[in-house]
Amino acid sequence: MQNICREMRRIILKASYNSNESTHIGGALSIVEILAVIYNEYIFVKNSNNKNRFILSKGHGFLALASVLNIFKKISDKELSTYQKNGSQLIAHPIANMRMGIESSNGSLGQGLSFAIGIAIANKKSKKKNKVFVLIGDGECYEGAIWEAAITATEQKLDNLILFVDSNGHQNDGKINKIMNTNNLYKKWKGFGWNCININGHNPDEINSAIIKTKRDMPTVIISKTIKGKGVKFMENNNDWHHGMLSKKLLDQALDGLN
Repeated sequence: MQNICREMRRIILKASYNSNESTHIGGALSIVEILAVIYNEYIFVKNSNNKNRFILSKGHGFLALASVLNIFKKISDKELSTYQKNGSQLIAHPIANMRMGIESSNGSLGQGLSFAIGIAIANKKSKKKNKVFVLIGDGECYEGAIWEAAITATEQKLDNLILFVDSNGHQNDGKINKIMNTNNLYKKWKGFGWNCININGHNPDEINSAIIKTKRDMPTVIISKTIKGKGVKFMENNNDWHHGMLSKKLLDQALDGLN
């Protein structure tokens, strides 16, 4: 798992640099371990016919999704080399492409949870036992649509729905809580009737353990404490890298520091 995460970070950094554009880097690096566990253990499982689904609601974390799909050969190296170039299918946010393994388009925050809930309801009605994973950001919890969806998931008893909150403490305009207090996300989700779990979002064992702690007739939310820019010292907890452009010198420095 450590090797997968290191490789995902390498891919994120190189794709960002090769785009010759300013890209969303910090928020992609913070969700690497979460996506690595979901895809390695629950999506691309060898000798399994599972049809578990993953929806990236935090669309600006797309480089992390592209990196894990590249590792599992759903997105080729050639396709990834076109990231954010004219005519490419791979832009700053995900565009639905089932061949590439991209389940949904997402750019406007707050929409992916509702989309995932729709899939979870359909699976319930069809008596399918598949899990639906979805990832949102802590800044995304400012969106009213998130809480409308949260109520629906509770009322529909969606125990096949597993939500990750990437709680890295930052959003585009600065630190979380600068405007509204979202410090205690656990209590907020608990108040909406969800099965709530707090974890270190960079610990694969904690991530995997949380996934299997679902409860009957309740949706599960896994509030994952993460570090924005994780793995690159000069990016960690530095919101300047929410959206930034790498020089060759900074790329080399970032790659050399990966552990």
